[in-house]
Amino acid sequence: MRVKRGNVARVRRKSVLKIASGFRGSSNRLFRTANARVMKSMLHAYVGRKHKKRTFRQIWIGRIKAFANQKQISYSKFMMGLKKSNVGLNRKMLAQLIVLGDASAINL
Repeated sequence: MRVKRGNVARVRRKSVLKIASGFRGSSNRLFRTANARVMKSMLHAYVGRKHKKRTFRQIWIGRIKAFANQKQISYSKFMMGLKKSNVGLNRKMLAQLIVLGDASAINL
């Protein structure tokens, strides 16, 4: 018996073309090229979300390192001192304190 996939196929194509609506050229009109571009863009979005976490961690470490250098101490010794004194702040919160100028609350 023949199976007609009318609704399923149309819904799938429409959803792909809706995602591809901002793309240039045939990538927003023709399903085959749009599908390829959408799959590639989704892959880049996934990788980008991982890369964003990496980049922000680098920024936070850079800010903490600059603060530690002002206090004439290396980054690693600064972090070790915080760990030994049981300061439970992560790098994100430390960097935020430093940016806002509330870093005086952190005693070595």
